[in-house]
Amino acid sequence: MACFKLPATLCHEIEMMICRFFWGQKGDNRKVHWVKWQDLCKPKSQGGMGFKNLSLFNDALLAKHTWRLLHDSNPLFYRVFKAKFFPNSTVMEAKILANASYAWRSIMRGRDVIKRGSRWRIGSRDSIHIWGDNWLPIKANPKLLSPSIEDSTITFVSDLIDQEQKVWREDVLENSFYPFEVSIIKNIPLCRTIQEDVLIWPFNPNSTYTVKSGYKFLYEEHLGRQPGPSENEALKPLWKKIWGLNVPNKVKHLA
Repeated sequence: MACFKLPATLCHEIEMMICRFFWGQKGDNRKVHWVKWQDLCKPKSQGGMGFKNLSLFNDALLAKHTWRLLHDSNPLFYRVFKAKFFPNSTVMEAKILANASYAWRSIMRGRDVIKRGSRWRIGSRDSIHIWGDNWLPIKANPKLLSPSIEDSTITFVSDLIDQEQKVWREDVLENSFYPFEVSIIKNIPLCRTIQEDVLIWPFNPNSTYTVKSGYKFLYEEHLGRQPGPSENEALKPLWKKIWGLNVPNKVKHLA
């Protein structure tokens, strides 16, 4: 699971085995499943049991390999894949060749997770594209919504910065982007020294990708696409009290 993308049917079969075990089914003696699997996969703070959606967990594991290829250039793992699949770029720009191995195609599934969830920390290099890259410090939509300008001389975020004064070029911002985005960009601090642009993972305090934070990101993204009530935050204190009760676990599960 940590190396290859598992077929959706296999993930579903494993989940059903877990579900039957949880509800106490033995052999052909079927038991009633009182709660659907999707609800059991919800975090305990939202009324679920915290079981893993295996397809999403598989993607979170694969994304760890992409993160290693992006930030750790010493292992043999990096040198082999670098020489074969992205000799003149980074893993984020690598192509999926027609004769690529299934292992590489699986890593590319993990790369999609990193592309959706990561953010750029702005330095002074030409690494961040203004349109298309995640560089705005907002959770909902880190990409610019302002339309790109034809025949424009600005392509990279570094084009928006006065490199001598290390401040935003406000005239360029106001002539190129929506007012609310201009306000967000002006509040992004700039480093006074020469620094590399760095891709970070904003869902972990140390900005490093972990499988736990990756799965949480994927599951919240998945929940956001599902119809249902949106008052989960209001119920978190209630569920926390229930799981903190000094009673047998089977009583908590009944709740």
